[in-house]
Amino acid sequence: MATLRLGDTAPDFEQESSLGKIKFHEFLGDSWGVLFSHPADFTPVCTTELGYTAILSGEFAKRGAKVIAVSVDGKQSHIDWIKDINDTQKTDVQYPILADEDRKVATLYDMIHPNASTTATVRSVFVIDPNKKIRLILTYPASTGRNFDEILRALDSLQLTDNYSVATPVNWKQGEDVIIAPSIKDPAVLKEKFPKGYTEIRPYLRITPQPDL
Repeated sequence: MATLRLGDTAPDFEQESSLGKIKFHEFLGDSWGVLFSHPADFTPVCTTELGYTAILSGEFAKRGAKVIAVSVDGKQSHIDWIKDINDTQKTDVQYPILADEDRKVATLYDMIHPNASTTATVRSVFVIDPNKKIRLILTYPASTGRNFDEILRALDSLQLTDNYSVATPVNWKQGEDVIIAPSIKDPAVLKEKFPKGYTEIRPYLRITPQPDL
């Protein structure tokens, strides 16, 4: 199977999970989705990631995003592991963990990299929009925990730039100034779209306050 790329339709699947059978596209509905994989259950880095994602669950919900994890271990293993996660990370995991024992999801999303491991999934993240298009892909090695604050930040950027003719600059965070799309040159259009005004640093680099605030 070809490697998934930005803009591809996220492959649909049906798979068992810690919360029962999941039909992926049906599960997402009209929401954004964050699908993220783990090498195995009862591993230390994964435990911290799943716990922190649970802590952030309200933030994802505010953005209309559903999170779903995947590991190649079985449903009962996931259920037992969740008890450990909740205890050690002082949280309450409510989102599903896919029990991908047959590696169906791992194969569809190219989560197994033979150079790293022939059986375990790498730490992949796929952000999927309500049209089921893949909008962001991250892949980390098994030894490096992901920054889920960055995933939230990227989700904020995607949602903002979908609705306004802007891009977000380096290290941008919610509430900070953004960049006007270089394709907009008509002064009347600029005035209409950006009533708060803008600062022209260069003709191609124009800064304006975040337009939805």
